[in-house]
Amino acid sequence: MVKSPLHNGSVSLRLYPCPGTAPEQINELRSEAVIAERVGYDGVMVSEHHAGFPGYLPNPLQLASFLLAETKSIWVAPCPLLLPLKAKALIAEEIAWLSSAFPERLGVGFAAGALPVDFELAEVPFDEINSRFKKTLPWVIGTLRGSPEGPLSKDLSIQNCLSNPIPMVIAAQSSQACIRAAKLDCGVLFDSLQAPSISRDLSRQYKEAGGTGPVILIRRVWIGNPPKSAIEAQMNHYHSYANERAKANWSPGDSTIIAKDGERAASQLLEVLRESECDTVNVRVHVAGLESGQIREQLLKHEAGFLPVLKNELSEHSP
Repeated sequence: MVKSPLHNGSVSLRLYPCPGTAPEQINELRSEAVIAERVGYDGVMVSEHHAGFPGYLPNPLQLASFLLAETKSIWVAPCPLLLPLKAKALIAEEIAWLSSAFPERLGVGFAAGALPVDFELAEVPFDEINSRFKKTLPWVIGTLRGSPEGPLSKDLSIQNCLSNPIPMVIAAQSSQACIRAAKLDCGVLFDSLQAPSISRDLSRQYKEAGGTGPVILIRRVWIGNPPKSAIEAQMNHYHSYANERAKANWSPGDSTIIAKDGERAASQLLEVLRESECDTVNVRVHVAGLESGQIREQLLKHEAGFLPVLKNELSEHSP
């Protein structure tokens, strides 16, 4: 049975562009999505930054459409999509129509954002992003469940959401964000470098507030000898733009799961999931400077041991 996007217990892969020209990056992302589907991932996620920010593309919804068209059954989620960057009705329309084109294969995650340049390009005052996010979020979620307010009620794709609501999660790094997500009946997506103890506390607060959606842990996984210099460069990249509040919640080191084979990698990742009290996982392979061949080689290593062990364990314990 095909399960809905972002379902509890799912195992997804996060895709990032490798070095290359714009056409080369898009074609490689398409190829990696096809490989992810073939080796057994439930879905893939793509995220958003602008102005040529290293490792990101500016329109995750557009990229999702490229990947959905290239694959057959895997789900795709722009996750997170930066909600304050556009008018709320335009975001809702774009998501709903893409979902109508690919029924039951689109999920979406929302975040407020953190990089000033993203909002400079959108001509949105940076000091307003959190207030805009909190105000816009309930409206967008209600609309994507088929209950819009105002003129958008006439939109056919929005009407379709009433019988085919779009699965949604919210990036959460605080108690308030977890409680907000629970009240909106959305899942939560945690920071990839967040310490398991922090994730555990937030997971508990989300569930105590009534949250029943996926609680998603993000971790980088590497099977074999890791590219230490590339991982170090990636960490320096993260430190260059993350705010101090986020960094205070990070684990020491780089939080990468490193193992000799897939079974051991899965075992280590499952232990972090248990410690974090998360029930769903998003896997990263990419780090700064890796070539596409290295990413593909890693993904092929996930098929035989890593994904079967991971998915079997999560399916037994997911609601």
